[in-house]
Amino acid sequence: MGPKGPTVAMLPAPIVSIPGGTPGEVQLNFRVVRGYHVNSNKPKAEFLIPTALKLDAPTDIVIGKISYPPGQEMSFPFSPDEKLSVYSGDFLVGVVVRPLHTVIPGKYMLRGKLRYQACDKAACYPPKELPVQFEVRVAKAASPHRKNPAQSPHVHR
Repeated sequence: MGPKGPTVAMLPAPIVSIPGGTPGEVQLNFRVVRGYHVNSNKPKAEFLIPTALKLDAPTDIVIGKISYPPGQEMSFPFSPDEKLSVYSGDFLVGVVVRPLHTVIPGKYMLRGKLRYQACDKAACYPPKELPVQFEVRVAKAASPHRKNPAQSPHVHR
């Protein structure tokens, strides 16, 4: 039969404040329903579908590196000799977000999908996509004309 509802949920993300022109990282927290696991972002076998986040950002906001946690090595009754790389319970995905200098300060919604393949102890199920959304607060960009005292000219004697 397989699970009735989604086996992965996203917990509310904290709103991170990022100055324009500066990269900042947002931590997204996902929770796998008890009794299930999902393949990690780097599963051991080619036919396993990795957990992967795809995001659409508003114009002038760049999505940088997405970092996934290492998977837990576990073996299951359906393949006892093989250790699989999986996530279960809560796992965090880090997303680097870089608003360009031109972004008007304010709150911006980023949307996307987490694609995952859930398995229980007996079988794996067709991949699903979980809608993902979180807000980022873009703060005023730091002014590029700051005088940095560390770069004062050296006095030559």
